[in-house]
Amino acid sequence: MRRLVAETTLTPNDFILPLFVREGIDEPVPIASLPGVDQHSRASLVDAVADAVAVGVNAVVLFGVPLEKDERGSGAWDPAGIVQLALADLRDRFGDEIVLMGDLCVDEYTSHGHCGVLNDRGEVDNDPTIELYQQIAIAQATAGADVVAPSGMMDGQVAAIRSALDGDGFTDVSILAYAAKYASSMYGPFRDAVDVTIADGGDRKGYQQDFRNSREALEEVHLDIIEGADMVMVKPATLYLDVVSQVRAETRLPVAAYHVSGEYAMLKAAAANGWIDGDLATIETLTAIKRAGADMTLTYLATDASRLLNS
Repeated sequence: MRRLVAETTLTPNDFILPLFVREGIDEPVPIASLPGVDQHSRASLVDAVADAVAVGVNAVVLFGVPLEKDERGSGAWDPAGIVQLALADLRDRFGDEIVLMGDLCVDEYTSHGHCGVLNDRGEVDNDPTIELYQQIAIAQATAGADVVAPSGMMDGQVAAIRSALDGDGFTDVSILAYAAKYASSMYGPFRDAVDVTIADGGDRKGYQQDFRNSREALEEVHLDIIEGADMVMVKPATLYLDVVSQVRAETRLPVAAYHVSGEYAMLKAAAANGWIDGDLATIETLTAIKRAGADMTLTYLATDASRLLNS
């Protein structure tokens, strides 16, 4: 009877699995601050996606870890860059069996760790940065991405990317906009995963949202929708369920939420210490995100949660 009248039903279709692929390795490398998550080789990435597909996960998003970084992050749009190669591997192996997404940013590829090129004051220069984003979008679409996910929070990035994709004939490639991305304390393990350190002890408060604000985030969401976003995202998820709910009420577009590395790590640490039931907490957490209004959740728990739901 409880199942019959349940208002929110979680399924593997709700999940997008974030995956890290590292250049120059032959075996997966565990990430200490993300228990159960690895930096993958190209071969082990294919295996990880096969495991996810087997339990019903429909989508993955790729983050690259290059061997070399430079001031502009040129590996992000290099046709031989690690994400482009991995996207092609997955498209060849799985065809249309999986939705392939590419994180569209340069922070993993820049020597300074910021999400764009810097001006002479050491600040991210918006307009030259979105020109690079256009190149990344074309490179990812050419490699086989169904969706590009710009995460840099630059002004005008969605419109610029849409123009570039359409101009190159990729009119069917969708844009999942990181529309309300907060300057959060919850990203530490992710930066371990992609080997990113922000230069000179800096931060990204100049281009990410203030965690004290929600109306500002709604304005950012509206701007991305006007510019042509196909889907919009709130990041992080569980600490911002109020924002997820407000965004859901404001748009009919699909809404995503990113259950980020710090949120994942806290759950895993508490479970490892026996303070919570990890399996129950996993399902309750992901159900809460969906209940708040997310149509899809990016989560490192995607494969494990799908196994639990299938059991």
